[in-house]
Amino acid sequence: MAILAVLWDVDDTLFDYTSADREGMRAHLLAEGLMDGYASAEEALERWREVTEQQWARFAAREVDFETQRRDRTRVFLDRPELTDAEADDWFQRYVTHYESAWSLFPDVLPVLDALAASHRHAVLSNSSLHVQDRKLRVLGVHDRFEAILCAAELGVSKPEAGAFLAACEALALPPDQVAYVGDHPEIDGRGAAEAGLSSVWIDRGKSWVAVEPPVGPRRIASLAELPAILADTRFGAPSSFG
Repeated sequence: MAILAVLWDVDDTLFDYTSADREGMRAHLLAEGLMDGYASAEEALERWREVTEQQWARFAAREVDFETQRRDRTRVFLDRPELTDAEADDWFQRYVTHYESAWSLFPDVLPVLDALAASHRHAVLSNSSLHVQDRKLRVLGVHDRFEAILCAAELGVSKPEAGAFLAACEALALPPDQVAYVGDHPEIDGRGAAEAGLSSVWIDRGKSWVAVEPPVGPRRIASLAELPAILADTRFGAPSSFG
C-alpha cells in the first residue's frame, strides 16, 4: 500500500527541543541566581531533565493536566512544594522566555519538507498541547506545511497508545497503512506507531535512551534526508519488511 501522508512528531524530530531547553534553562538559572546551588551547570541541567521526564510521564498517563505538570516541574525542581500556582506559573514563564529565544529547527527539516511537499500530505501528532505546538510551528515558520495539528492535551490520549495515532489517521481520512509516522523516541514514537499499524520511522537524533532497546518495527534513520527514498520504496510498510 502506498504511503500518502506523513505524520510528524515535533519536539526533537522537527524542532531541536533538547538544545533549546538546555540553553534556555542555563540562561534562566543564571538570571535567577540559582546556578550557585549546583556543583556545575551540567548537574543543574541534568536535574531539570530528570524532573521534566518524571512530570511529563505523569501528564502522558493523564494523572495531571498540562498546566499542572508545568507547575509541578517547577515545585519539584526548586524543592519548593509551597509555591502557589501563580508563583509556579511566573517562574516557569520566565524560563519559557529564555527557552523560546533558543528555538530552531533541525537543519534537515526544511529540505525534507520541500522534497515531500508535492508527493505527500503532512500533519503533526504531538504529546504536548495545541496551544504550545501551534504557536511553536508558527514561530518556526512551518505551521502552514501541515494540514492538521493534533496534540495529546486536546485528544485525551497520548502516544504510544494506539488511539492517538488512529485519531490522527482519522483526521487525515486515511487508513493507518497509508500513513507514515516520524518521531525521535524509539518506544513512544517508533514502536507505538508500528503497533498502531502505521509505517513507522524512528529518527535517531543521537540521544541516550535509558533501558530502551532499539524497537523492531520502525525503520531507523539518522537524518531526515533518508526519508524520501524510504517513502518511495514500495516495500516500505509491507508486513514482510518488519523483523
